[in-house]
Amino acid sequence: MQLELDDPYVVVYKQIHAVVDDEGSRVELMERSRCYGGSAWARYHYSKGPLVKSSRNLGEWFRYMITPGKVDLDLVSSKRSAGIESVIVNSKEVEVTYAGLGGGGVGATLSRAKAEDVLRYDVTECGGGRVARGTIVMPRRERLIIGVDDTDSKTEGATWSLIHNISRKVDRPMARYISHSLVQLFPVPTKTQNCVSTAVEFACLPGQAEAMLSDFKALLRKYSVSEQTGMAVFRDFDPISLLAFGQRCKRERVQYEDALEAARENGVQIMMDGQGLIGAVAALPFSAQPDESIVPAIP
Repeated sequence: MQLELDDPYVVVYKQIHAVVDDEGSRVELMERSRCYGGSAWARYHYSKGPLVKSSRNLGEWFRYMITPGKVDLDLVSSKRSAGIESVIVNSKEVEVTYAGLGGGGVGATLSRAKAEDVLRYDVTECGGGRVARGTIVMPRRERLIIGVDDTDSKTEGATWSLIHNISRKVDRPMARYISHSLVQLFPVPTKTQNCVSTAVEFACLPGQAEAMLSDFKALLRKYSVSEQTGMAVFRDFDPISLLAFGQRCKRERVQYEDALEAARENGVQIMMDGQGLIGAVAALPFSAQPDESIVPAIP
């Protein structure tokens, strides 16, 4: 049998999503890669562009914090070979235009145009020594973070694994599961073992998260082995307002009433109100920070 490649010069991204704040002034572009090396190359070059304010990768996901606008990239071979030329936000969609030289042009066009969540695209010819451009249009999404704590007992269960498995099960086109963080908290006497809560992040279409949340809560109730499970939901672009409370929960024992106050002051939705709510609320500001969130507080 003779082996053949369907498209030898295109490596299609699995998913690309655009999460936008309420004002449309900040966009986080999330690209789920099939080839780490290619995406790392893209991140190096894209991060030099003026629209990209910061970038990072978490596993398969390469994430770019972007200020919408349009720029001239002035591409230079081997130095700045590819980048993001424009990001346009409207009420329902986000339009991103990439440009690149040679292989960077291939990545800028067909590799992204065929990714999941792309509604439509327009690409030029790519490859060789030419400059190529590709514009993709995606639905405008919102960030939703779920914090959970206290689902296990002294003899059974582990919160982080249960929450990951639930998140994978409820993942759907309207609400995409993006990241998972374990959050080390202060070791209170009532802990089961490690005193770790969990935050998971979803990218949701506006007004389309309720079915996912209902299924998430139902699975959590079904499989939790604790009577004190807490589940908290934050729906906004940046949970920084909760960071002081989260850091406090890493340093010291915090009362249940303090968690209720933090939730109320920061628009957090309480979906399960056991004692685990303290850790659930504390986990929210550490969303998408799995390397930092697991570190104990410095005494």
